[in-house]
Amino acid sequence: MDKLPWIILSAGDNVAVATAAIAPGSTVAGIETLEKIDPGHKVAIADIPLGAAVVKYGQAIGRTTADVKAGNHVHSHNLHFENDRLAATANSAPEMATGEDKARTFMGYRRADGRAATRNYIGIIASVNCSTTVCRAIADEANRTILPHYEGIDGFVPIVHDQGCGMSSTGDGMNVLHRTLAGYTRHVNFGGVLMIGLGCEVNQLTLYGQSGAGASKRHFNIQDAGGSRRAVERAMGMLREIAADVGKEKRVPMSIGEIIIGLQCGGSDGFSGITANPALGVAADLLAAAGGTAILSETSEIYGAEHLLRSRAVSDEVANKLDEKIAWWEDYVALHGASLDNNPSPGNKRGGLTTILEKSLGAVAKGGRSPLTAVYGYAERVTAPGLVFMDTPGYDPVSATGQVAGGANMIAFTTGRGSCFGCRPAPSLKLSSNSALYASMEEDMDIDCGTIATGDATISGKGREIFELIVDTASGKKTKSELFGYGDNEFVPWHLGATL
Repeated sequence: MDKLPWIILSAGDNVAVATAAIAPGSTVAGIETLEKIDPGHKVAIADIPLGAAVVKYGQAIGRTTADVKAGNHVHSHNLHFENDRLAATANSAPEMATGEDKARTFMGYRRADGRAATRNYIGIIASVNCSTTVCRAIADEANRTILPHYEGIDGFVPIVHDQGCGMSSTGDGMNVLHRTLAGYTRHVNFGGVLMIGLGCEVNQLTLYGQSGAGASKRHFNIQDAGGSRRAVERAMGMLREIAADVGKEKRVPMSIGEIIIGLQCGGSDGFSGITANPALGVAADLLAAAGGTAILSETSEIYGAEHLLRSRAVSDEVANKLDEKIAWWEDYVALHGASLDNNPSPGNKRGGLTTILEKSLGAVAKGGRSPLTAVYGYAERVTAPGLVFMDTPGYDPVSATGQVAGGANMIAFTTGRGSCFGCRPAPSLKLSSNSALYASMEEDMDIDCGTIATGDATISGKGREIFELIVDTASGKKTKSELFGYGDNEFVPWHLGATL
């Protein structure tokens, strides 16, 4: 039997999604199409009057701005955002995890404080923009002269940014920057850290102490070292000592319940919410069932679907914390004269997504169906197991930076348009939502989830494939982004507050 070039995602939907190009005059769910429907785009399968709700995933994604006939293309020209919700449907059960799933192990590094690492890097962290060039020079020299002597070290990573001075020493801006940098200095995938300041900046090194003092945690200022070149020379002596300690680490078996994975999506398309995101949700459910942690984020991209997460909260306290984050974002964008519906990018819309509600319903699918156990602020240390939520912007580098600062020792990133990303020290898996993308960018994509849309794979089956790759990657298998060298430029702390 020929495979249908369309899919209806829920019994209550009044639109279908094209999984391949559909010509005018084709039949979709018994309806004759009136115009061409591109892959990932929506076609009405019933008449939808002016002002009526367009329903996808069993949820309202907006209201029509004109009468829509069955067979019409439904997109930005006849559908707009409206801040309403349909009632949440009953939550279905998470993906069933077997006893064997729960007993799985991976090969990781056991740190002195008991935490589990998936990589063994040494970080060169800038406290301020003024020390970024020196940090890069230190990392380059260390990778050239020290790394070849230590097979057990994955590399020296420069963590640099554009903040740290010209800002208030108090308030949201400094608090977020400090929390983010502190999270990286203690990140489990860094076996050692050298933090470099200039000396006169607002973000002083003394704010960080020794971040878990020991032979593998050091810092100094460029001004105290006598300048840039002398700072590099001084750093080499320190890093040789750190490497001698860190290079002794060996991988040992440990429970997959110690994996903390950040869930990301970027460059989404009309397939993201029906292939890659729900498949990643299955993997997240399996990990959560084994005692692991999955961090869902991007608050501006769950807007419109937050009621679905709220209904899964384990307590009123957790639900209320999520409500508080949503309310803050509504006030924040209003203050700047913007709307949360501005979030879908031009690329998202070309791929078939129309409103933030539609994008959010697909984005939430990354979190699977497990209970929501905790809600965290940006870059706060994540300690709860299961599915948790971290408040971050939708901008992928900023969001992932917060997740890693919070303790994520892996990232899984879905994309429909072709986002390229790495997030050292955490390895980043890339999951394509459609097979055309995978074929054109195979060197960047780790898994093709487009086979779900073609009927060659199921969401459950693909989710288990992702789960297996998560375990293998945690054990040391290199991701495509690692092989290319991504991860040095994607550290982007959330910039809040005034520049002075």
